[in-house]
Amino acid sequence: MRGARLAWNPAAYAASFRRAVRVSLVATAAFFFFRYGFERPVAATYALFGTVALGGLSRIPGTGRQRAALVLRVLPVCWLLVAVGTYLSVRTWSAVLGMLVVGFALAFAAVGGPRPAGTAPGLQLLYILPSFPPYDPGSLGDRLVGTTAGLALLAAAEALLFAEPVPPTYRERASDALGTVARCAHLLSLPPYTLTDADRAAAREAGQALRSLNVPEAERPAGPGVRDRALAHTGLATRTLLSRLAQLPAPPREPAPEVLAVLRAVAELAAATGACLRSGPSPVAPYEELVAARARLSALSGGGPAEVSAGVSDGMSDGVGPSGVPGCSVAARFPPAVLREHAAVLEVADAALVTGAAADRAVRGRHAVVEAPRGLFWYATVRAPALWWHRLRGHAGRRSVLFQNAVRIALALTAARLVAGVDTLPHGFWAMLATLTLTRTTMDETWHTIRLALAGTLAGALVAGGVLTAVGTDTAVYAVLLPVWMLFVFTVGPVRGVGWAQGLFTVLVALVFAQLAPSTWRLAEVRMLDVLVGSAIGAVFGVLAWPRGAHDELRHAAAELLRRAAEIVVATTASVAGGGAVAAPSGAPGHRSLHQAVILAESAYAQFQSEPSRFGSTGPPATLPKVDWQATLIAGHHTLWGSERLLEPPLVELAPGAAESIGTLGERLAGRMLLVSAALDPGGDTPTAPVPMIDPAFTKAAAGPPGTPRLYYATAAWLESLASDLTRIAGGGPAAGEGPPAGQPVKSSAGSRLQGGHRGAGGGRR
Repeated sequence: MRGARLAWNPAAYAASFRRAVRVSLVATAAFFFFRYGFERPVAATYALFGTVALGGLSRIPGTGRQRAALVLRVLPVCWLLVAVGTYLSVRTWSAVLGMLVVGFALAFAAVGGPRPAGTAPGLQLLYILPSFPPYDPGSLGDRLVGTTAGLALLAAAEALLFAEPVPPTYRERASDALGTVARCAHLLSLPPYTLTDADRAAAREAGQALRSLNVPEAERPAGPGVRDRALAHTGLATRTLLSRLAQLPAPPREPAPEVLAVLRAVAELAAATGACLRSGPSPVAPYEELVAARARLSALSGGGPAEVSAGVSDGMSDGVGPSGVPGCSVAARFPPAVLREHAAVLEVADAALVTGAAADRAVRGRHAVVEAPRGLFWYATVRAPALWWHRLRGHAGRRSVLFQNAVRIALALTAARLVAGVDTLPHGFWAMLATLTLTRTTMDETWHTIRLALAGTLAGALVAGGVLTAVGTDTAVYAVLLPVWMLFVFTVGPVRGVGWAQGLFTVLVALVFAQLAPSTWRLAEVRMLDVLVGSAIGAVFGVLAWPRGAHDELRHAAAELLRRAAEIVVATTASVAGGGAVAAPSGAPGHRSLHQAVILAESAYAQFQSEPSRFGSTGPPATLPKVDWQATLIAGHHTLWGSERLLEPPLVELAPGAAESIGTLGERLAGRMLLVSAALDPGGDTPTAPVPMIDPAFTKAAAGPPGTPRLYYATAAWLESLASDLTRIAGGGPAAGEGPPAGQPVKSSAGSRLQGGHRGAGGGRR
């Protein structure tokens, strides 16, 4: 990591230079305008540090125009922070209490997505600056004027200087992927009714383009609003649809006309949905056509959710055959291979319908016209404040890494403000700035950062002391040096790392404050002391507050997700086996406990990816480097989607043999989910016996008892896809439809071996 930062990277320096030009030009121009044009040092200070806060310290994702728009939107928030900080600085206790509340609120705003998360550090600085003495409400006007001028000029510079290429939006990416869906579905409706290797590779590539890691932060649909949620839903459904199409096996014979009609309708709906995402009309007609085609195929194969109302062409009832045996009617006419084919094609249809409904809501929000079950799109009729509250409440607990990060930084900043106030540190906000910029999510990374920062600050203090001693009080020299040095700071610092950044910034603040008041070499000494104090506070809270960051939390979150998924699997299969007599736990939205577990696991996984692979003395579990955490998230989504689809009323009553088989299969899979969960987050009594991941019960379930309806095969296919997810978790391999399976055994920290090698029929990668 360190070597990569020190390596010559022209592209990185070019990007950093463009950013540095914007910040340096605006900050120095605003500073000189107020300092020397109007003799307003307070306004000059706030203009400079406001620009540095949102232009240098913040990492706002997106293009220049997107950043400019965000800066203007948060300008009222900046006014509020400056005003509150100014009035609370009257006493140390009020400033400390305000720092605790404001620090937590700004850090916790990261639940709103990458933009609030990237803006938070700069907003923290804009509150820190006025929260120190002198208590001078009379200067509030100058503070607000300086802040406004600096940020307005920054927005103009971001929008006008160095225009950047606009990357494709997530809607455009999803539209392109749906073009691939339409092509694949069309090919599957024509002889030889299968995809070539090149077509499957294209489907995998289209699915990969929608993965969050391959999408620029500014384009990721991560917000709590209706459109963002629906767009994320669209991406997930599209990836699932691509995977389902890529895995459709070659049919044993020419497919029935009803199967081909479904595939053609899927192709038409995918094309119409792609056009909708590019501001075209809602795909109402293709959606209704696919609903009708799906109903005809469902009635042909017999048995399954929402199929009784479709009717059966030969006049027999959907659930009872001529012999009086439940579930033994139309299904008896088809061999198991054909029924499995029908089940797979109906899964494709379901994924396509979800994609069309989600895309319409992503484009039109609450004004969408495509009808869909409210349970799946529970958020579509909920107002924005309620959606924000739902997001905040979902992360308001110690198991959320976003909550942990907010608590850590709020407590560290509060302690730094208390120490600065009690000890009356000169320029105490430098100590808080050091705490803000040097505290990391893991103790090991915090300590590594602090070592580099202290070394850089010491070197910078020596240079600053020499400059202050040599130049003395000649402000003209400092004024000439300031823009050149600022350009150098913001070009080199972000590329070379925290040590260089701290050292160069130490010289920069010396050049600024030497123009505000007569300064000596002791200013560099104060800077060194403040950074040392801030670093020590950051280190203390790095030890006390979740020192391992997301490394431990991800294991716990993934294990909890699998435990909740196991509960849903047992309840769903019991309900299917009982013909709906056993109700699966549900709520609004959907299976609430599993929804919450997926949310926490996704946030922990996102932070885990940003943290370095260094561990403390306890060391990681032996499985950690090999676990496919993404497959755990996939298993959660597959559990939710499959359960909701299978439990749509009315349910067909299965024959006793089929009901017993599907119930046993669900219980066995749930048991393996619990064993994998224990291996991910082991306890002192975790079993160590080998656990084969390939269950022979799936082989027996493939044939099915005589006369078994299609609902049985749909449920078995769902369970088989979840078993495939478990194998990928244990083997660290890619998801189905996105690469070959990894069937290598993995040893857990408890000593057990999760033996891979099973590959099922399910699902796209999240």
